[in-house]
Amino acid sequence: MTSQYESPLSSRYASEYMLKLFSADTRSVTWRKLWVSLAKAEKALGLPITEEQTAEMEAHTDDIDYNCIRAREKEVRHDVMAHIYAFGKAAPSAAGIIHLGATSCYVTDNSDLIIYRDGLKYLRGEVLKVIANLADFAEKYKALPTLGYTHYQPAQLVTVGKRATLWMQDFLTDVEEIDFALQNIKFLGCRGTTGTEASFMDLFSGNTAKIDEMNRLIAADFGFESCFAVSGQTYPRKVDSRILNALSSVAQSCYRMANDIRLLQHDRQVEEPFEKNQIGSSAMAYKRNPMRSERICSLARYLMADAANAPMTASTQWFERTLDDSANRRISMPEGFLCADAVLRLAQNVTDGLHVNEKVIEKSVKEYLPFIATENLMMEAVKRGGDRQALHEIIRKCSMEATAKMKNGEECDLLSRLASEKEFCLDEAEMNALLEPKLYIGRCVEQVENFISKVKPMLSGIERNSAEINL
Repeated sequence: MTSQYESPLSSRYASEYMLKLFSADTRSVTWRKLWVSLAKAEKALGLPITEEQTAEMEAHTDDIDYNCIRAREKEVRHDVMAHIYAFGKAAPSAAGIIHLGATSCYVTDNSDLIIYRDGLKYLRGEVLKVIANLADFAEKYKALPTLGYTHYQPAQLVTVGKRATLWMQDFLTDVEEIDFALQNIKFLGCRGTTGTEASFMDLFSGNTAKIDEMNRLIAADFGFESCFAVSGQTYPRKVDSRILNALSSVAQSCYRMANDIRLLQHDRQVEEPFEKNQIGSSAMAYKRNPMRSERICSLARYLMADAANAPMTASTQWFERTLDDSANRRISMPEGFLCADAVLRLAQNVTDGLHVNEKVIEKSVKEYLPFIATENLMMEAVKRGGDRQALHEIIRKCSMEATAKMKNGEECDLLSRLASEKEFCLDEAEMNALLEPKLYIGRCVEQVENFISKVKPMLSGIERNSAEINL
């Protein structure tokens, strides 16, 4: 136990990868790597920086004296300057050229872009793991008839596997959103205090080609193909909106799927995993609550709300720079990534162990199938000489009567009621012969097979080990 508040996202839910990615250590090391890259680029383009200086900097990117940084920041009240001071202490020969021509956003904003890009790549893989689990599930149950629901009322039959493809399709949309965000992340580069590159015009004696090459070299060092065409002091905060929108999209898909599972578990048709010794309730020992799906929904709501921070921040930036973005972004961006990670880990765990109660599903299908089959029965009666409008009225009247009995706790007797109507032209045995559930699932099997065949190429090489989560 700790005596200080700790975010549940870090203590309970998020993965080690995401916790490390957004750690202060990763950020600090990335800052130093950015300073090394800047010095190397400046040296390559003719500034008086030596090989020994860049080598000494590079040798000390990881051994960061945080006590020195804290003490210096307390003195100067500036985090970046405190880091520069500590880096200079570690690499004294280079102390005079660290951060040459740069402003604080060179390290803060570029490191954010690097971390966000890597986080999106990781989350993309996590979404694909959920899709892979659902693909296996859909394939296994592609032909198992189940009640469809519209307005959460029994409707025409679908299959258990076909329903899973609806969830998969949502997640594929999320992959597209993440890919779009990744494809459009550019590097800030080293652009100066207001984005004019004025300091480098001085350093490179007005040689603009060298400034462009410097930014190209630094961007390439970190895997970026280009920098933003123009900037103020920071990268455009609309990038954050695009990123959090993609994460919100993931939350929406996870919520939709988990909510469906919660409803299905209420009907005992499909259940999320339940451990051998898991306790469902402190008082009601018999309970099997869909706690993981509930947690998905709970965290997903937070993430969808968190996404509103980025557009509010982007819309209120003044001219070339204002600092009212900083405190908000320091919370909303990392927490958004950690929350998306947590939701996807839960989604992986749930989809890896979904249990289908086939007999319960079969019973519910059998109960409602006479109603579902009434159109087919009517068509067969027409073939035998019946009047379509008269038959429709008979079905309507008998259905209402049968439903009333069912609401009183009695068995469905729709077929015997229809058989007793002389104008219906079919006896009960003939009607029962038409009550094969697979006659009423349309193209579900074909749709599942076609859908999975299009998705499978995306899933090659995906490792689908069930995510370990804290219960």
